[in-house]
Amino acid sequence: MNYVIKEQECGYLLKNGIFKKMLFAGKYTFYSWMGYDLKIVSMTGRVDTQGLPVELLMKNPEFRSRVLRILIPDHCIGMHRVNDVYQQMILGGEVLLWNVYESNEIRLIDVTGTRITEEQVPQIYWHLLPASLYKKIVIKNGESGLLYIDSRYVEQLDCGTYYYWTYAHEVDCRIYNLKIQQLEISGQEILSSDKVGIRLNILCSYRITDPLSLVQKMDMPGKLLYTKIQFLAREYVGQYRLDELLAQKEAIGKHLFEQMKALEHEYCVEILDVGIKDVILPGEIRDIMNTVLVAEKKAQANVIMRREEVASTRSLLNTAKLMEENQILYRLKELEYVERICDKVGTISLNGAGNILEQLAELTLPKKTGV
Repeated sequence: MNYVIKEQECGYLLKNGIFKKMLFAGKYTFYSWMGYDLKIVSMTGRVDTQGLPVELLMKNPEFRSRVLRILIPDHCIGMHRVNDVYQQMILGGEVLLWNVYESNEIRLIDVTGTRITEEQVPQIYWHLLPASLYKKIVIKNGESGLLYIDSRYVEQLDCGTYYYWTYAHEVDCRIYNLKIQQLEISGQEILSSDKVGIRLNILCSYRITDPLSLVQKMDMPGKLLYTKIQFLAREYVGQYRLDELLAQKEAIGKHLFEQMKALEHEYCVEILDVGIKDVILPGEIRDIMNTVLVAEKKAQANVIMRREEVASTRSLLNTAKLMEENQILYRLKELEYVERICDKVGTISLNGAGNILEQLAELTLPKKTGV
């Protein structure tokens, strides 16, 4: 039987199932009836042994000189580089690579450490790492992370991206938002001292200042702040009557702010502001207060109307005195009223003979009286 082995190939020659030697590029003739068998494989990439034992092939000098054999321990990974270019990460086990037409190199990397460094793996090749072997931690602006390895606190991470080996360790990071946060306590039903039920909407602005101390004391500071403000509001509002509370709405927020400010260290936060957003009254009380408000406004309106009427009458009286003392002023006032009347009259009819202008003058000018 004729065989052709190409330039980039080689052949394993077997006789009666026993490996004899390696053959390279060329034409060959072997007869199967004589027990010969030739297995042809490519000499690029991983070595295909065609089921032959590796140890048997490695005893052959021609085979041994053309392959790269690496044993990758369980605690390492192999960084495979072909012609000085990184190609892939190879997990534990034995690796056989042809080193004929390509220059193969495998660098062992110990993954039992913690943080992945630039010396171990260049940052541009981190994407080649198997996702099961590392953990990526991203800390955004305004955040802080607490790193735990094997449930033990290690360090506090600032803004940035971090990579850690997870082969022999359990890596966890708790990320906290250090930006200003707003807490809204809505619809808190509270009884005043005169047994009137009111509802308060309270706003609280805060930010976390010490994540490490916080994680040692509590899990969710927002819920604890919510409960504490509730208790303080109930305690304060219960001391005053409804009228007093409505008159000192700003004082309620100021009191709550001062009380919460004193508890900053306990809750590991900075309290920036506490204020009352809304005071909601029961329907019956609201109707009564609306009625009182309408009555007060009507009374104020009546007072203003009476004041204006008095002022108007006084002005008329002063005008009348001036006209009584000055006939020219009186005549000018008459002409002013005639002008107003003429503005509102569409047609004026004059009867009798004579000049029209003379008749209009008689209407507007006073009659001469004899002495």
